[in-house]
Amino acid sequence: MAVELGIVGLPNVGKSTLFNALTKAHALVANYPFTTIEPNVGVVAVPDERLGQIAAIVRPEKVTPSSMRLVDIAGLVKGASSGEGLGNQFLGHIRNVDAVAMLIRTFRDPDVPHVTPELDPVADVATVNLELILADLATVDRALATARDASKGKPVERGASTAPLDSLLAHLNSGLAARMLSRTSDEWVAASALNLLTAKPVLYVANVGEADLPDGGEMVGLLRHHLEPEGAELLIICAQCESELADWPPADAQAYLQELGLSELGVHRFVRAGYQLLNLITFFTSTGGKEVRAWPLARGTTVLEAAGSIHSDMERGFIRAEVVSYQDLTRTGSLAAARDSGLLRIEGRDYVVQDGDVIHIRFNV
Repeated sequence: MAVELGIVGLPNVGKSTLFNALTKAHALVANYPFTTIEPNVGVVAVPDERLGQIAAIVRPEKVTPSSMRLVDIAGLVKGASSGEGLGNQFLGHIRNVDAVAMLIRTFRDPDVPHVTPELDPVADVATVNLELILADLATVDRALATARDASKGKPVERGASTAPLDSLLAHLNSGLAARMLSRTSDEWVAASALNLLTAKPVLYVANVGEADLPDGGEMVGLLRHHLEPEGAELLIICAQCESELADWPPADAQAYLQELGLSELGVHRFVRAGYQLLNLITFFTSTGGKEVRAWPLARGTTVLEAAGSIHSDMERGFIRAEVVSYQDLTRTGSLAAARDSGLLRIEGRDYVVQDGDVIHIRFNV
């Protein structure tokens, strides 16, 4: 399934450096604004220890992890909502992704100029969020104008069609993102229908200097306090450090991480957090001894739709699904033992796939 997480932020905060560390794609990195004009797109594997444990049981020829698409979007500057810095183009790239990781600079480096005279991560977050809110206000204004024109001379219909948009406009005008609306409200329905930028789920990522690992330092403390009302997750990562470690032998990288007080690479934490932000779960398939594979799937998806995400023939000719949980498979030690223990279930097309399910699709076309 093609879902995308966009990396956004002001210029020179380290987006392309982080993207390189995540994908090892070596996107152009430079210390001047708008290095990234067209977005870089990459696919990253999702770390999941369950895949290795299933593979140890099945012993396949090939092991394929779940993956996630990342989009490195060019820096968003103050005034982007009114076209500054190729703003409309960049806002369009943000509109096309499913969720947003906002990278915030907290590191100091005289060789990498910041877009403002003083480094202020709280103000930087406010700048990016304001530009997104201003762009959404313009979108809602246009929708209101269309609704009013369509209901001219019909006051009852006009009130019904414009009331949620009026409330949404007031919400945005108060400086609040659409994602902070109640998911059961008419305003949220309207915001979702309009694909508002601030309705997208957001993950905040503090890009710190290596010396500030693992806790992030004073600036991260201020940033965390600022973000508390929103309740969003804040990750701490040193993009430059991660980019360099990406080329190290794994054992050397792990030893250095331990010296920094970290148990694993920040890019692994980033990918897992992004995966959760996109509301994805993982199910597994095993094709005999040939391949064990992890698949991304939207939470709440039926097994029939999951079959279609593997191949359209599986969905069209679906007969049944044989399902065992990852926990039961690893506890019994084999698919045969799970079946003999009554732990392998037969499920129909309406079964909702659970995270960690190991599934074999029976189909005929």
